[in-house]
Amino acid sequence: MNRREAIKSTGILASSIFLSPQLINQEQEMSYSKTDFGKDFHWGTATASYQVEGAYQTDGRGMSIWDTLSHISGKVKNNDTGDVACDFYNRYESDLEIMKSMNFNAFRFSISWSRILPEGTGKINPKGIEFYHKLIDKCLSLGITPFITIYHWDLPQTLEDKGGWTNREILNWFAEYTEILTKEYGAKVKNWMILNEPVIFGGFGYLMGHFAPQRKGLENFLPAVHHISMVMGVAGRIVRKNVEKAIVGTTFSCGVIDPLKDTKEDKQGAAAQDAYWNRMFIEPVLGLGYPKETLKWLEGIDKYVQEGDMEKLPFDFDFVGVQNYSRMVVTHDPNDKLFGSRGVDLKKELKINEKDITSIGWEVYPEGIYRILKQYGAYKNVKQIIVTENGAAGNDKESKNGEVNDPQRVKYYKEYLKNVLKAKKEGVNVGGYFAWSYMDNFEWMEGYSQRFGIVYVDYPTQKRIIKDSGKWFKEFLK
Repeated sequence: MNRREAIKSTGILASSIFLSPQLINQEQEMSYSKTDFGKDFHWGTATASYQVEGAYQTDGRGMSIWDTLSHISGKVKNNDTGDVACDFYNRYESDLEIMKSMNFNAFRFSISWSRILPEGTGKINPKGIEFYHKLIDKCLSLGITPFITIYHWDLPQTLEDKGGWTNREILNWFAEYTEILTKEYGAKVKNWMILNEPVIFGGFGYLMGHFAPQRKGLENFLPAVHHISMVMGVAGRIVRKNVEKAIVGTTFSCGVIDPLKDTKEDKQGAAAQDAYWNRMFIEPVLGLGYPKETLKWLEGIDKYVQEGDMEKLPFDFDFVGVQNYSRMVVTHDPNDKLFGSRGVDLKKELKINEKDITSIGWEVYPEGIYRILKQYGAYKNVKQIIVTENGAAGNDKESKNGEVNDPQRVKYYKEYLKNVLKAKKEGVNVGGYFAWSYMDNFEWMEGYSQRFGIVYVDYPTQKRIIKDSGKWFKEFLK
């Protein structure tokens, strides 16, 4: 039986939700509880369309840049693609029921642009519109508040063929797309996020060439930066116009940047990395401009700034999404032309123990989420912060008794949440927390080799098993 046949013939199976003795002991050791975060706090999980939906040629969906990249042999680990992914397109109802069983009250998901507009603009795909209506309705029927991310990296290939984010016309393309979404779903959905992690899809996609569409160089990156920054306000104003009582945000990938040594050179390198990873996209939206004083090469962006842009660029978001996993430690590197620094080797240079590094190679550093919440909370124009992604990758396996034990991830969530609460108690207005991710999924260039989920997915059969981390959340949130 091939993979597609197995998917069609196998149902959903969630594991027992009873807590193991170890989890009971861990719960007893907790120094905080759900109530400490406040009664209106959003407790959610998150996914992204390309990573979970599958059904890539179903019901009129067009091709995205990630379809194109993953179908080129050797580009993604193990030649994995999102063609089937978690088959969420066909299994969303049972997946949401499992989510509800874990006591989450919010779900962050993204919409596939090419499922709504197969050619990126123009003709609307009614089947795509219908799918998200059904998904939203199911959330609401279960008492789960839907949070829509308008763009989570899967740009229609037809638009990339016209220049993608380097083409200023994307302001109009994105506006058309946002108009459609808000008019269709705005009566049901009040919580909207414009973009997911601009520094990742912008930097990895248009500067370093790691992610789709794998462009490189400042000649691609600088126009992309400006258009990405501009689109947040363009789309934000459309959401406000079309959605009554809209709550509008956007998300940023961010993390603490520490110098390896207490030297002038290492500190300057850390400041440059901080300007890139943590400041470059949020500060223009807050009306502070691009951090050109730290990153001199950003002055080249002036070529793409038209009259009136800097006045239109700021937008008064209701909240900012912070997405944090780890930190970066850097040291001076005169050969690096962008930052004058490089990230250090965690094991060799930092002497970090193997158990404090996740399977994807990121340091477990709970204090980092506290520090970055304080850093972002210090911006006077940031009204509220929601942790829209936080989680850990692991090499999870199903045991002989049908369980998935992930004690490292349970510990990770406990420690990171403790630091979120610390920031909140110190005055940072944190309004919610979304665990990344709801279930194991297609993890971009890593394919299916990395598992971030609190629900395990057996990809050949599409069986679901709630991991110990999911059981921990169920008990914590009840």
